[in-house]
Amino acid sequence: MAVSSFEPSLNESILFDHDGSADDFLSLLLVLSMKHVELIGISITPADCYEESALETTRKLLSLTNRPTIPLGVGQFHGINAFPAHWRAKPQILNALPDLITIETEHSPVPDSKAMIIESLLASSQPVTVLMTGPCSNLVQAIEENPQICSRIKQVIWMGGAVDVGGNVQTYNHDGSAEWNVFWDPISSSKLLTYDLPLILIPLDVTNTVAVDLAFLDRLARQKRTLYTQLAGQFWATTIDSIPAYEYTYFMWDVLATSYLGIPHAFTLESIELSIVAKGASAGRIHRQAGSGQWVQVAKAVDQHAFYDYLFDQLVGVD
Repeated sequence: MAVSSFEPSLNESILFDHDGSADDFLSLLLVLSMKHVELIGISITPADCYEESALETTRKLLSLTNRPTIPLGVGQFHGINAFPAHWRAKPQILNALPDLITIETEHSPVPDSKAMIIESLLASSQPVTVLMTGPCSNLVQAIEENPQICSRIKQVIWMGGAVDVGGNVQTYNHDGSAEWNVFWDPISSSKLLTYDLPLILIPLDVTNTVAVDLAFLDRLARQKRTLYTQLAGQFWATTIDSIPAYEYTYFMWDVLATSYLGIPHAFTLESIELSIVAKGASAGRIHRQAGSGQWVQVAKAVDQHAFYDYLFDQLVGVD
């Protein structure tokens, strides 16, 4: 294992693909707080959301942060294994929160994500980092349409998978070995590994070590009140009943992956040959496959203190 050697540049071009849940919008807030980042496009995957409400929330956040001209796209593919409907509907709560409900946004149509991704990558003056906090389908479809865009990708950071830990899929006829972002479209997930892109996977192995618990929410509430801390507190509060448990626990799935853009040195990576099961009772399972898998950089540990300190510094430091 090795600590990440990636160093963010002063003007990092980022293309962000999310799937519309509260954690995704917390990630968007974090990206928008980064002074070294130029966000060149936002793509929405209709996975853990209904795309209409996810598009509305995205537009509201861009309006609040004075970024209304960032190009948007919405994917037209609706996956192989759908997220539960009540999970997809819950993000609609965000648009009714006090800081968002009065924000007026336009309702004009946006292009298919596939076309937006291709156009944004080809138009960029420098290689682009692709951050994905949902399934990878939009990116894979764009590459299938125009393989030339691979040369425009600096690296892909993806919150997805479970390598040496159990998955979080609990559904009919599945053995529980997969993580939802991979399970939603295991065929595209398997294809992504074959493109020989610089891929950094942020799996459940590491995200499960950074919790959002009530102590964290209390600490956040006591921070200096900025637009970012206020929104983040409201967004995280909507997740309290998301994961049934005797003690409330939610994890920094997407937010941890997003923080890699700012503190890559806090992550310990392992280069692993991986394969993804495309079908059957283990669909979406990622497993080690020495000798015949695809090499991927996998985050296996993170400096928790560095991560939480960075998160608070970013949310408090932007008003």
